[in-house]
Amino acid sequence: MKERMNKLLTVKSIMTLLITAVFCYLAAVGRIMPDQFIVIFTTIVGFYFGTQKVKE
Repeated sequence: MKERMNKLLTVKSIMTLLITAVFCYLAAVGRIMPDQFIVIFTTIVGFYFGTQKVKE
């Protein structure tokens, strides 16, 4: 359990969660269009999970 928490608190994980939250907020208040949100979000999540897979 402790090892999972350490992995979750890496800089890359924190940045991914922060960027996701910011883009969710921007989409909710109408600053960016939903189609832009989907492209940005899938790029961020794809990069995050892609690098996680390479590590293993």
